[in-house]
Amino acid sequence: MKWNARINLTAIRTQEEIVRRHFGESLFVGAHVGACGTLLDFGSGAGFPGIPIQLVRPDVQVTLAESQGKKAAFLNEVVRSLGLPTGVWAGRVEMMPAERRFDVVAMRAVDDMDGAVGEAGLRARERVLIVGTAGGGNYAVLDGDFCMGEPIALPCMSAGALWIARRI
Repeated sequence: MKWNARINLTAIRTQEEIVRRHFGESLFVGAHVGACGTLLDFGSGAGFPGIPIQLVRPDVQVTLAESQGKKAAFLNEVVRSLGLPTGVWAGRVEMMPAERRFDVVAMRAVDDMDGAVGEAGLRARERVLIVGTAGGGNYAVLDGDFCMGEPIALPCMSAGALWIARRI
């Protein structure tokens, strides 16, 4: 809440909504991660869904990718304060070395979701998890190596859904 007042991490301002929306949705995504060794939180923002996933899945090496410098500084401080083994990539995912890939890529509330989904497909070895609207976006931008599952409704959300694309 203190950091959010200074650098606008999220438009959600009440503690109850932060817990319900950010943490609740992130933990729901974490329950669908499955077996994996590495996870990229693409466009992490305030650390969602990556930080809650790291907290409940210490066996996964999580990397938070955030291109906005102030938000990346916040993420580094959270990781340091909580003593998490989480990495922070302070830059655009597109600027990561091409060989840097992850078992799972998760994304939620990302600007230019269609463009981000395409990049996520290049980074994911096994699965891409997308929190979006129930109607979906242009997730067909994932190449033909992925099979998109049916949307899974987010608990307590009227329009939100989790989409899971699995590499074939």
